Amino acid sequence: MDSQYGKLRQLFEYNFLEYTSYVIKERAIPDINDGLKPVQRRILQTLFNMDDGRFHKVANVVGATMKLHPHGDQSIFAALVNLANKGFLIDRQGNYGNIFTGDQASAPRYIECRLSPLAREVMFNKDLTDFIDSYDGRMQEPVTLPCKIPLLLLQGADGIAVGMATKVMPHNFCELLKAQKQMLKGEEVTLYPDFVQGGMVDVSLYDHGNGKIRCRAKMEESNEKTILIKEIPYTTTTQSLIDSVEKAAKAGKIKIISINDYTAEEVEIEIKLARGVYAKDTIKALYAFTDCEVPISPNLTLVQDGVPRTSTVEEVLRHNTEKLLGDLTRELNIDLNRLQDRLHARLLEQIFIEERLYKSIEEKTSFEAVIKGVDEALLPFIQELKRPVVTEDIERLLEIKIKRISRYDINKQQKEIQSIHHDIKVIKKNLMDMVGYTTSYIDSLLKKYGGDYPRRTEIKEFTEVSVRKVALSNLSVWYNREEGFLGHQIKVNDSETDFCIACSEYDRLLLLYATGMYKVIQVPDKLFVGHNILWIGKVEEGVIFNMVYREGRENLCYVKRFAMPKFILDKEYRLFDEHKRSAILLLLFGQEKSARASLMPSARAKSNVVEICFDEYLVKGPAAKGKRVSSRTVRRVIDTTGKMQKAKKVNLTLPGLEDIAVDPPTGKKGEGTEKED
Repeated sequence: MDSQYGKLRQLFEYNFLEYTSYVIKERAIPDINDGLKPVQRRILQTLFNMDDGRFHKVANVVGATMKLHPHGDQSIFAALVNLANKGFLIDRQGNYGNIFTGDQASAPRYIECRLSPLAREVMFNKDLTDFIDSYDGRMQEPVTLPCKIPLLLLQGADGIAVGMATKVMPHNFCELLKAQKQMLKGEEVTLYPDFVQGGMVDVSLYDHGNGKIRCRAKMEESNEKTILIKEIPYTTTTQSLIDSVEKAAKAGKIKIISINDYTAEEVEIEIKLARGVYAKDTIKALYAFTDCEVPISPNLTLVQDGVPRTSTVEEVLRHNTEKLLGDLTRELNIDLNRLQDRLHARLLEQIFIEERLYKSIEEKTSFEAVIKGVDEALLPFIQELKRPVVTEDIERLLEIKIKRISRYDINKQQKEIQSIHHDIKVIKKNLMDMVGYTTSYIDSLLKKYGGDYPRRTEIKEFTEVSVRKVALSNLSVWYNREEGFLGHQIKVNDSETDFCIACSEYDRLLLLYATGMYKVIQVPDKLFVGHNILWIGKVEEGVIFNMVYREGRENLCYVKRFAMPKFILDKEYRLFDEHKRSAILLLLFGQEKSARASLMPSARAKSNVVEICFDEYLVKGPAAKGKRVSSRTVRRVIDTTGKMQKAKKVNLTLPGLEDIAVDPPTGKKGEGTEKED
C-alpha cells in the first residue's frame, strides 16, 4: 500500500513540475533575449512568413499562427491585439479598441495588420535564428528572435504562472537606446518607466524594475468648479476611473454634480463640483479616494537560459546590449565570409575567362578529365586567389554559358571586384571597433524612429496626500453627558446634547476626562464613554495644551504644557496620578494664554493671587508633573486671556471639584494625524 502511494505521489510531483515548467517557459513569462512570450513570438514569425508589404486580415494571421501555437484562436487574437496596441512591432488597420477607454477590438475578420518597419529591421535574421520543430512537427519555429532592441523593457510584460508572476514596466524607446550607448562606454545608467497613457509617476520607491511606484492622472482646473482629467494612470481606463469617482461620491468622500467622458483620441474627463466645493481641494481628494492615483508593484521576472529568475532593469539592459554587440559581430562575420566567397568566385571567373583556360578542356572526353584539366590550368594562378580551389568552384566555372563568355566585360568585372574589396575592407574595419559600430547602429535607429516615441509620462515626486486632511467632515458626532454615549448615530435634540463636533470617518477623537485620564478612539457609531468627559477634540498636529490641575495627595496645584500626545488606539493614559481629589482645574489651548489662581487667604501673605502666563512654561511630555503654582492651597483658577478667547464653563457634578474652564483648541480644521496605530 505504501509503495503504491509513493508511486502515485511521484507521478503527481512529476506531472505538476512538468506543467509548472511548461506554463512558466511556454506561456506566461517572457524571455530575456527577445522580450517575448511564445505566443507573441509565433505571431511575429507568422507575420514575417506572410510579409509582402501589404496588410493581412487578422483572422488569416490567427489561423496561420495556429500552425505554430497549440492553443485556441482566442488566445492568439487577444495576444495580437495587445501586441499591436503597444505600438512598436505591428502596424494596424481598423478598430483595435481603445487603450484609454477600455473598448474592445472589432472581430478579427474586420481588422488588418502587418509588420512595422521597426520590426522588419530589428527582429528578424535567419542567419542568427535557431529553429526547432513546432508542436506537431510540421513546421519550424524560432527558439528566440534575434531582437536588436531591448524589447522586454520597451513594451513591458504582464503574466501569471504557477507560483510566480511578472509585471515588467514599459520604458521609453529613446531613453533605452541612449542608455545602451552609455553602457557601451562603461557608464552607469538609471532608467524609469514611461507609459503610453501618460500621467505622472513617482519613482522614489522604485527599485531598478522592482519595488513600488505610484501613478497619477494629470488634472487641470478649468475653473474653480470644474476639473478636467487629461491623462490617466497606467493600468486604468477612463471607465474604471469614472467608476471609482462615482463610488467615492456615493460614499460621501467627494461632492460632485456630474462626471462626463469626452475621450476620443485624447483623454478628457470633465468633473463638475457641487456648491461650496472647489477644484483646488477636490483634486487632492481625487488622488486620495479614487483611481486618479494607483500604486503599482513592479516585478521583473523573466526566463533566462531556460530558467525563471528575478532581475533588474540594468541587468536586462546590459544583457541585451552585450547580445546586440554579439549579434552585430556575427552578422559582420557572416557578411565578410559571403563577400570573400563572392570575391573568390569573381577572381576564378576572371582568370578562367581572361586566360582562356576553358580551351584546355576542349580535347577532354570525360567529366573527371575536365575537372582535372581545369584544376591543373588554375595552378599558376593560385597566389592570386584568397583560398584553395575546390571541386565545387570548378563545377561552378563549367556552368558558365558561352554567351556570357563571349560578352564578358573586363572593365565591369574589375569594378565589381574592386567594390567587393572595398566592402571587405569596411567590414574588417568595423570588426576592429565593434563598440563604435554598435553605437553607430543605435544612432541610426534613434534617427529613424526616435521621433515617433517621445516620453509621455512625467517623473515627479508626489507629496503624500493625507486621507484625513482631504476627507469631508460629513459626520456630526454627538455627546450626551446624561446617558454617557458618544457617536454620530445618536439621535438627540440640541437641548439634550452637551457636545457636537463635525469630523470625517478617518478622524481620531481624543477624549479627556476631568480626572486626568485620556484615550484616543476612532469615530464611533454609538459608544458608551462615561459621564465625566471634560473635552473631546480631533487629533491634530501642533495643538498645545495649557493645563492647571490639582494633585490630590499633596492638595497642591501644578501648571503643565504639552503637545498633542502620541497614542495607541483605545488605550487609556493618565496626565497625573489617580486620586479622588485630583482634577483638572483649567484647560486652555494654544499660545498667549494666561490665568489667575486665587489662593487660600493667609494673614502673613502680601497677596492671595498668582498670575500665570503659560508661555513662560516649557512644553514637555503629557506625563510630566509640571511646575507648582504655589505652596499654598489654590481655591480657584480662572482664565484671564481676555477677549482673545473666551473660556467655556462646564459644570461637572464630581465631588470636591469646582467649576472647570475649558477653552477649545485653535488648530487647523481637518489636520488630524494618527501617531501610532
